Order: sequence, then C-alpha cells, then structure tokens
Amino acid sequence: MSKEFNLTVNKRELVNKGERKRAFKEGKVPGIYYSHDSKESIIFYIEKSELIKAQKAETQIFNITVGSKKRNVLFKSVQYHPVTDEIMHVDLYGIKMDQVVSISVLINLHGTAKGVVEGGIVVQALNELEIECLPIDIPTSIDVDVSELEIGDNLKVADLKSDNKITVKSNSEQIIVSVTQPMKEEELIPQVDEDEELLEGEETDTEEGTDETSTEETKEDQSSDKENKKDTEG
Repeated sequence: MSKEFNLTVNKRELVNKGERKRAFKEGKVPGIYYSHDSKESIIFYIEKSELIKAQKAETQIFNITVGSKKRNVLFKSVQYHPVTDEIMHVDLYGIKMDQVVSISVLINLHGTAKGVVEGGIVVQALNELEIECLPIDIPTSIDVDVSELEIGDNLKVADLKSDNKITVKSNSEQIIVSVTQPMKEEELIPQVDEDEELLEGEETDTEEGTDETSTEETKEDQSSDKENKKDTEG
C-alpha cells in the first residue's frame, strides 16, 4: 500500500523562455497540476532536490499545498531531456482518496529462473502494468517470481495472482517475461548453402573455360590471317 509523501511546490505565473532557463539554472523544474475533474489547473515550480526525494520515496501518492489548500496527487507524466536525461517538466494529477484511479505500476522480477541455470536468458517484455484501484491501495511495484521458469517458458499478464483490491487493465495475453535459449555463435554467422557454393563454382569454371576457348580461337584466327597474307604477297 502507498504511503503519503509531502511535496513542496511553488505556484508561478506564465513565464517566457528566458525566465524558464534561469529557473533551470537555479535548480527548479516547471510543472502543471490538474484536478481530478479536469476543471482546474495550476502551474508551478518544484525544486530538483524535491523531485529526487520523491523518486526515491516508496509511494505513488504525494501531498502538495498550493496557497492554503492541501491536495493529494499522482505523477501523471515526467518529461526528460533526450540527451542529458534531466527532468524537464512534470504533470501532477489530483485525486480523491475514495475514488478509483488508473495508473501504471512498474513490474519487478525476482528469483533466479531454472532456465538460467541451464544456460537460458531471461527476457522481460513488459515493464509496467496498467491497473485500477483506490489510491491507498496502489502498490509501489508488481512483484513477479520467475524462479520456476525453464527454457521455453513464459509468464503472461493472465498468470499473475489476483488481488481483489486491484483490477488489471493490461491485455491478459501480453507476455511479461520469458526464458529463451541463447543463440549459438554459428547461428550468428551467415551460412552459405552448399548447392549455392557448387553453382557459383560451376559458373566460375564455365566462365574460365569460355575465356580459354575464346583465346585459343583468337590465336588460330590470327595465325590463319598471317598465312593468307604471306600467300597474297608471294
């Protein structure tokens, strides 16, 4: 279950690019708060240090105070710089503690698969699970035990243990994790079919033979021309 975490934000007015750059240099990240009914939005700045604390906190629910009003929020989205990976913008979504919310929760694999001991490789195909539940019941992550998986086995969303407090919205047929046989080195090297090699060899031999025949015929023609020329001169 999620705990609550106090997050300090500072309300701001609309600003130009120059002021935003200055705010970044000062260690502030811009964001927008949206109310649960989408009738209200508030733009704000939040200190980078606050975001780092929030990311390390074992919770999905945060408390913010704007003015004199306390609000419960979730992180709706976080935008990162494509090169530096710095947080550039955050969206917070207001919630009501007695209303179901939809949220993506990280999937955490644990255990050592039997197939790995046999030389297999664990491949995680799904990193997040879409769920619905009350805010207080949001898990910090969904734990998936892979210890019983052998080479060729996989686990789908449908294989997860049911929790009556959580409704899974992800496609039940989606594969979460599988154990596969590693490719052998020879499989990575392009193989040439023996018949193709033979055909290539035959084509080369034929071409070489043709060239030799043509050369001999040319020599014979040249000799014949010289003899004819001598007879004519004589």
